[in-house]
Amino acid sequence: MASNLLRLHLQTTLKASPPISISPSSLSFTNPSPHKRTLCSFPPTSREEAISQAKLSLSSTLKKPLNNPIPVPTRKLKKLTQPRFRVEIPVVDDSPNSLIQLAFVVFANLPITRKGSIPATLILWPNPTLAQLALQTFSSATSVTNSDLSSVGTEILNSADLAVFLAPEKSQVEDIKRVTTSLYPKPVVLFNPNWAFDEEKDFEMGNFLDSFDVVYSFMGLEVRGVIKRRKGVVFKCVKDGVVSGEVWEVMVEDEEGEEKGKLKVVTRFKRRPTIVEVESVLYNLMAANSPVTKSVKFLKDLVSNVTGKKDKQ
Repeated sequence: MASNLLRLHLQTTLKASPPISISPSSLSFTNPSPHKRTLCSFPPTSREEAISQAKLSLSSTLKKPLNNPIPVPTRKLKKLTQPRFRVEIPVVDDSPNSLIQLAFVVFANLPITRKGSIPATLILWPNPTLAQLALQTFSSATSVTNSDLSSVGTEILNSADLAVFLAPEKSQVEDIKRVTTSLYPKPVVLFNPNWAFDEEKDFEMGNFLDSFDVVYSFMGLEVRGVIKRRKGVVFKCVKDGVVSGEVWEVMVEDEEGEEKGKLKVVTRFKRRPTIVEVESVLYNLMAANSPVTKSVKFLKDLVSNVTGKKDKQ
């Protein structure tokens, strides 16, 4: 099962890639049980399951900030902390249509209400072309407004209950901060940022991006030896609606016995691991079975028989 999920499109460098481009597995037409769809204690076995987990995690996390009344400011009250969340889930490929369809599946019917009604969601796209294309897809979603991040107006911002930065570029971090500040104290979501997370330490606004709590993340990875490869995932999911120290799990496929091909946890981190930390864990894991380990990579694409793509070596 895991081997079908993790048919991976390899990258040629060691640099960590954005986790926004994991495509569906050949299991994407299987329907997980309702019980499984409500849990985050395991990695998803299909694209649908990943989306279901992420939607549940995000909606439960947004429930409190969307429905708690904002207190009238006084000198005795401390400034409220703005709810800032981050989600990273699979898309089929890098095409605009795939990204827009993913956004529609997640936000057109996000299972959350604000004071008994559907909250007004503002999706901010990285360029006018995507924003215009999204208008057609979201035509039936009356609670969702689509706009270009760089040119969004004050009137539109004021009318939103929730804002989503959809696949922004690293050159737009300043715009993200500007809009986030203007929306205070309303919740904001950073969805599938179009950069590698390890790059953030080099951003001028790295501290600002750190203020976004990761609610859901699912990334493929691979360690290559001289003879064989091991595949796995890095996974995090907030399951109770409150970000409270959830661990990051590194899982790899089991190679022996009845559990062969299934994912097993090899280590956990209290914070998001860097690629160097993941390398160290997986190098040690393979040392007993391989005299030389060549590289470890976070993977950009996870392809499937459904898409007709083949692995690139």
